[in-house]
Amino acid sequence: MQKPAITKVGINEVIAKRWSPRAFDPEFMLTSEIIDSLFEAARWAPSCFGDQPWKFILFNKEDATSFSKALNCLSVGNQDWAMDASVLVLVCANKNFQHNGAPNRFNQYDTGAASENICLQASYMNLSAHQMGGFDSEKARDIAAIPSNVDILSFIAVGKMLEEKKISALQMEREITPRKRKPLEEVYNINTWKK
Repeated sequence: MQKPAITKVGINEVIAKRWSPRAFDPEFMLTSEIIDSLFEAARWAPSCFGDQPWKFILFNKEDATSFSKALNCLSVGNQDWAMDASVLVLVCANKNFQHNGAPNRFNQYDTGAASENICLQASYMNLSAHQMGGFDSEKARDIAAIPSNVDILSFIAVGKMLEEKKISALQMEREITPRKRKPLEEVYNINTWKK
């Protein structure tokens, strides 16, 4: 199933085909090469001072105990579909610069860029990624032993989309919902905030 972005002007195909499905193939597992490729894409995201404040914690379905612990951090609505993903990735950002220990006010911005690189790399490899904000961050901090000087930002479910013929009616209802975006004219202004 494809849901390419309907754009006003042309954009890169990888960006246009990236979307966030909820119907994953529960049998599909990511190889170590695929996993390395996702994180290599993240590694090359831009960051202030080249600090790379991000740290990703991988929970692979092949390790059922750890995967279940991560899954239990998610809201019930996210658990319902994320359980079929191949991996769950917990997205974290160091609050301070490594080179001088000063607060890094760009940590979440930079980590968002690295996270999007994971999603775009997944799209490039004909996989799917779905970022989630519905989770218990303290539970996640506890299960992954994340220190207090680190922000916990999101989870990303990554896997292969389920074949269309195997998608249930309930899943299909969510998957065929049209993608929505603000009109292009509303996402940027020239020289001033006000139009």
